[in-house]
Amino acid sequence: MKIHIVKIGGHLINDGKYLHNSLKAFCKLQGYKILIHGGGIKADFISKKMGVFPKMIQGRRITDKETLDIVVMSYAGIINKNIVAMLQSYRCNALGLCGADGNCIKSYLRKMTNIDYGYVGDINVKSINTYLIKFLLENNIIPVLCSITHNGTGSLLNTNADTIAAYIAMSLAKEEDCEVELHFCFEKKGVLRNVLDSESYFKIINENLFQKMKQNHTITNGMIPKLENAFFALKNGVTKVSIGLPNHLNDVDNKTRLCL
Repeated sequence: MKIHIVKIGGHLINDGKYLHNSLKAFCKLQGYKILIHGGGIKADFISKKMGVFPKMIQGRRITDKETLDIVVMSYAGIINKNIVAMLQSYRCNALGLCGADGNCIKSYLRKMTNIDYGYVGDINVKSINTYLIKFLLENNIIPVLCSITHNGTGSLLNTNADTIAAYIAMSLAKEEDCEVELHFCFEKKGVLRNVLDSESYFKIINENLFQKMKQNHTITNGMIPKLENAFFALKNGVTKVSIGLPNHLNDVDNKTRLCL
């Protein structure tokens, strides 16, 4: 079975028109498909209204207890259910899930090193309940997964949505009957050479170029973990990985493609 795993983020979620267009493009994908989302911009907006100011280090969110409550409310509640409702309006039968639902994604608290990320969950290939995901797909139900996981002992944890997308892709790719493509979608045409020029995207990035881009600071913040996850997925059985606009999901040329 061919499976498309699509992660949407950035302004695609925060802007109503962007989101509708993204979900329409997603629905046009042929074959089995899974949607994964975060929603950091929306969570930041809600957080600031509540007087809680977000903290980020190297593109990753610091999640204290108060912030965890806000991201659960935002990701697993407002954002997830609005996405599911929109997909239903396009005749895509979707089911919204967080990691605790059906034991879909079990994580473990990130070990404290020089940075305390708080209530942040890390995952591995064994974290993913591939049986449940394949069961839903085979019964024509589209899983819509947010970036909230659980630790198996009653606690919810905040987990990077790009990481979830990569590990779901890798876990399914290990199944004998699965061919998996991973698409990271946001509001740009791809990974930009120049952040001030929206047309300056790379057509192809290999791992050597990625390392050079990190060294010379061509890419920073959230794009670094996104590309780290992308290359990790490619090394672990995922057939294709791309980054770009959702309306180019079916267009192999107008996006950034990753290769080893």
